[in-house]
Amino acid sequence: MIIIRYLTIFGRYIQLMGRTFSIPERMRMFFKSYVKEMAQLGVNSIGIVLLISFFIGAVICIQMKLNIQSPWMPRWVSGYTTREILLLEFSSSIMCLILAGKVGSNIASELGTMRVTQQIDALEIMGVNSASYLILPKIMGMLTIMPFLVIFSSATGILGAYATAYVGHVLPPDDLTLGLQHSFKSWFVWMSIIKSEFFAFIISSVPAFCGYTVEGGSVNVGKSSTDAVVSSSVLILFSDVFLTQLLS
Repeated sequence: MIIIRYLTIFGRYIQLMGRTFSIPERMRMFFKSYVKEMAQLGVNSIGIVLLISFFIGAVICIQMKLNIQSPWMPRWVSGYTTREILLLEFSSSIMCLILAGKVGSNIASELGTMRVTQQIDALEIMGVNSASYLILPKIMGMLTIMPFLVIFSSATGILGAYATAYVGHVLPPDDLTLGLQHSFKSWFVWMSIIKSEFFAFIISSVPAFCGYTVEGGSVNVGKSSTDAVVSSSVLILFSDVFLTQLLS
């Protein structure tokens, strides 16, 4: 019964995405909503991304120095491991988990409120494809802004590592720079961006489905927001395993 239930939910999700990815009826309205969603979901998230990335980069550098560095290892190991962790996992996977809580709950509660107050029903009565009108700008806006968030996160994490080097005197800045430059592979940056695009689709589409299909009153809107965050986080973790294996 549980399998049938989840297959039913997945089928409804596929149907909704089929309605969502249709040509907008009015391109001018679509671009206006697209820019608005890109600012609301992406630009407004830059602050928390930079703050968390800075301190995580600092903490990773300190932990690598204290727990991995030894007299038998080159002095640049701390900088090297800090760079690899930031590029390969934190700036894509962990940051998207954080955004799933902020952005996902926002999308689910917004669409859920529109559903219970019958605003979506009013759009349907007027002959508007409500799925495309409401959800497509959110998905496209998140897909557009996500690579910039990944780049900002990686750069700010490295700044946090340098802060520990200069202010905390955890390790010499020259050793940190040498580690950051050692055996650098540009593919790791592209891999982080590619993974984040998949995660951005999950972050925007899954909460949109949870909010769009909510049933009942305002109490269920809160439940749909919780379901959206949990479902998005689980899907991000599952897809991270397969994408890392596929892209490595």
